[in-house]
Amino acid sequence: MDEEDVETPEERLLKRQRREKKDLQAKIQSMKNGIPKNDKKRRKQMTEEIVTMEAELDQKHNEELRQLMSTSSAKVQEAVNGVEALTVEVQPRITKAQKRRDKKAAQERERESRIAEAEVQNLQGERHMEGVKLAEKLAARGLQIKEISSDGHCMYRAIQDQLVRRHELSVKDLRCQTAAHMRSHADNFLPFLSNPDAGDMYTAEDFEKYCHDVEHTVAWGGQLELQALSKVLQCPIEVIQADSSPITIGEEHTGDAITLIYMRHAYELGEHYNSVERLKEPADHS
Repeated sequence: MDEEDVETPEERLLKRQRREKKDLQAKIQSMKNGIPKNDKKRRKQMTEEIVTMEAELDQKHNEELRQLMSTSSAKVQEAVNGVEALTVEVQPRITKAQKRRDKKAAQERERESRIAEAEVQNLQGERHMEGVKLAEKLAARGLQIKEISSDGHCMYRAIQDQLVRRHELSVKDLRCQTAAHMRSHADNFLPFLSNPDAGDMYTAEDFEKYCHDVEHTVAWGGQLELQALSKVLQCPIEVIQADSSPITIGEEHTGDAITLIYMRHAYELGEHYNSVERLKEPADHS
């Protein structure tokens, strides 16, 4: 067996933890399917039970990661002490493959340490509670969040995800059509744009730069872009948030509605858009 293919203790732990999270989600889905949608009291109790179950599993996984990192650090220190105690003139040669494995293991430990710390901080924090509230709102509709990558294109990617069966449009297409609509209807958008530093209204040149960024960069999309896309696609766009009522843009259009999830605390950088999908059936473990 190639030495590069041998799993590290960290990799084995992460694989098991992912399996346990998957099993928990299947159990949660089974619980949801077992309670009628109109039984609000039992569904509220179920939501509280789910939050507790997820919190307990997160705490268990975080503790396992801390213990593993602590053990790894102790072994490293023990090895260092052993080497220092030896009076060997010629040091053993460390192969390039071993250096790569050591570097990879160190990077993985550092990454998991950051994840564990973030999860502990967010377990009862704004991000966690926002996710719980959104999950409850979506479950009442038979929906769940579909994660979209956070790369500056998230709003466009979330819309594209729901257009797959209707239009063959890429993220680039959506950005180009958004910018084109805004340019051709400048009077509907220019009054709502101002310089974030000075507060001055956008000039025609500022507006063209704004449209250029919409079309050619990873500029984050917001309500103005959603208004333009609703016109371009001729369909309503509903935006669901954790702490307020849904907002629908373009209610006058008759096309099939697009539903987006707007999250204020999804990532360290702040706001993020996700898509939605139907609630998945529980996994069959029989």
